[in-house]
Amino acid sequence: MDDLVEWLRGRPYYEGQIRDHRRVEARDPEFADIDLEPRLASALEADGIDRLYRHQAEAIEAVRDGQNVVLATQTASGKSLAYTVPAFERAMDRGGRTLYLGPQNALVADQAETLSDLARALGFGSRVSVEQYTGRLSKSEKRDVRKRRPTVVLSNPDMLHYALLPHAHRLWEWFFSSLETVVIDEVHGYRGVFGSHVALTLRRLNRVCERFGSDPQYVCCSATIGNPVEHAARVTGKEESSFRLVDEDTSGTGATHWVLWNPPEYRDENRGSGRRRSSHVETKNLFVDLLSRGHQTLAFTRARQAAERYATESANDLRERGERAAAAGVSAYQAALKHEKRREIEAGLHDGSVTGVWSTNALELGVDVGGLDAVLVDGYPGTRMSAFQQAGRAGRGDDDALVVLVGGEDQLDQYLMNHPEEFWEGDPERAISNPENEELLPDHVKSAAAENWLSRADEAHFGETFPDVVSSLESAGELARRETEKGMRWTHSGDGSPQHEMSLRTIESREVDLLDGRSNEVIASLSFEDALRDAHRGAIYHHQGQSYEVTKLDLDRDTAILQPTWADYYTRVLHDKTITVEEDLRRKELPARPDTEVRFAEVTMRKQITGFERRDPKRGEAIGRESLDLPETTLRTKALYFTVPRDVEIEMRESGGEYGFNGGIHAAEHGMISLFPLSFLCDRGDIGGLSTPHHPHTDRSTIFVYDGYPGGVGLTESGYGEVETLMRRTREMIADCDCEDGCPACVQSPHCGNANDPLSKAEAVRLLAALTGD
Repeated sequence: MDDLVEWLRGRPYYEGQIRDHRRVEARDPEFADIDLEPRLASALEADGIDRLYRHQAEAIEAVRDGQNVVLATQTASGKSLAYTVPAFERAMDRGGRTLYLGPQNALVADQAETLSDLARALGFGSRVSVEQYTGRLSKSEKRDVRKRRPTVVLSNPDMLHYALLPHAHRLWEWFFSSLETVVIDEVHGYRGVFGSHVALTLRRLNRVCERFGSDPQYVCCSATIGNPVEHAARVTGKEESSFRLVDEDTSGTGATHWVLWNPPEYRDENRGSGRRRSSHVETKNLFVDLLSRGHQTLAFTRARQAAERYATESANDLRERGERAAAAGVSAYQAALKHEKRREIEAGLHDGSVTGVWSTNALELGVDVGGLDAVLVDGYPGTRMSAFQQAGRAGRGDDDALVVLVGGEDQLDQYLMNHPEEFWEGDPERAISNPENEELLPDHVKSAAAENWLSRADEAHFGETFPDVVSSLESAGELARRETEKGMRWTHSGDGSPQHEMSLRTIESREVDLLDGRSNEVIASLSFEDALRDAHRGAIYHHQGQSYEVTKLDLDRDTAILQPTWADYYTRVLHDKTITVEEDLRRKELPARPDTEVRFAEVTMRKQITGFERRDPKRGEAIGRESLDLPETTLRTKALYFTVPRDVEIEMRESGGEYGFNGGIHAAEHGMISLFPLSFLCDRGDIGGLSTPHHPHTDRSTIFVYDGYPGGVGLTESGYGEVETLMRRTREMIADCDCEDGCPACVQSPHCGNANDPLSKAEAVRLLAALTGD
């Protein structure tokens, strides 16, 4: 691979893009002896598995010993055997049942196929039967699954919420009463709002099992994260002490050559502009070159449309070179594909007929695609965890593999390109969820009451605020109280199914339908707040390769009318924000500035969209502006905040004037938000901020960073704990950028409601250096 990297240095488009090149040495496998049921051992041997890796054996023994398990090892390390062996053993021994939960139907289908093949290999009379139970099944197919009463049911959290738990007593008693193992695959994906919802759903599962006299063990499979046991315990509702962590990967791999590739910066006279050549184009150049050299390659990109577009362009480029066979083997892979097409691509990667794939993160998960020669990551995927998960697709046996991470131009990408040691040596990000979220808890308590009566003992499942939630729901007529011989009981008293009144994927229930003005058909739906931002009058909206202009937003009917357009600009809203501090929950002094406190608080953020800009996509400049009259929205959430020390404020105003001071606190706020994903598994869009030269609560200049979801999902609470590190990294990022006035690589934000004005890099660095003592 060294010669391949040198060959890339000689390509016509190479202008010094290789920022870092490291070789991760090969690793020999470590095996362990473990006793297996003879028929299971024979079936595995027939599938080419005659020995188990040591980490697989450790996890299996821990499950056999009655422990909950978190298995946190790399992609393609054989995690599935850690739950397959005990699940099959329990089924064969006494008909014990297993529930497998995967985050995506594609992963569920892949696991169902693998486990079904193994179950068939056991032969007649094993008592192991495998079925998937997802929303893709018809009513009759679901009924047939229940009639067959499988010992292993594969599903997803949404079906557990909508279909299994609501009918636990009527249709699923046979299953929950004998449930011994619950597998949570890709547990690191259950974070933020979705993770908080899933955590509460699993608490409902625990109490249903409790009623039926079962107490299943949890086996959680995870990528490498900073808090695997804490996170698994938080998601499952089990004590941390009940989990055994297995995180030493003992599978064998070939050497991997890692390249950090930074696209060239456009220069403006003697300084950089902060704008860089497209990461998509850079990745496409590498993809086409690698395929032309005969290397089977997978390119990960973030958007479905990007995967489709660049797969097509790559194939066209290869045909222009006369590489018709390689071009014919190029495909795009994303979650919206039909199951049959995904299977066709996966099989082609195995047999070599598919030479290259552009994929969204749909192939990042545990779908088996074999080992590839090279993986390209088009833009930092937001977390090191995802980057290493995607890189894990490279590697064929003992052969060397190539992984190239192509940087984008935003802050997080450029911070890592300029500080590669942070990428290699930084602590893994932590997964954050909040099952105590006061916005989510009432709906789940109401759902639990519909599944089985509530008692005071359910505080053990739902936390210390449970009595208050029950009291509030009872006052609202949602719960009915009954006195029984065993104490007070509450049941659901409303009409309909409370489970179907909420989605696990969101908090907000109000949606706006987007209608194609030609056919009046609904082409998409947005949450109310997203619709105000993306579907206001005059907004340009992109859908399935078509550009639309919104001609009308009707909030009385919750609809927006869209007409096709050839507009060559994009739109971005402008807004005003205010934050009210409702209650300070915690406070601490900054070590470098004992006179300055950082506080964690409950706040209310009010936002008013005031207008929008039309912007040139090539130059990024505003080409027009219009006013809008839209309703104010409010968000009750959690935030961290701090004030600017008076002496530092004086220095900033003396050096930069009013504009420099206001721009400095604004730039610091933007920078801190952009680097949140370096410590926590989140997107920067999950975090919001406000900087103000005077706030009535503090009577000082104040910077707020708030959780972007009602009630908060734990992100700013975690950020409060690591705020000094966040400030220090932000200072380094801004100081390292050689642009003059601020750019997308340091302090500009695509989410800014003030059109990124004012911004002052120098004053932001001055402020953050003072707060951290640097």
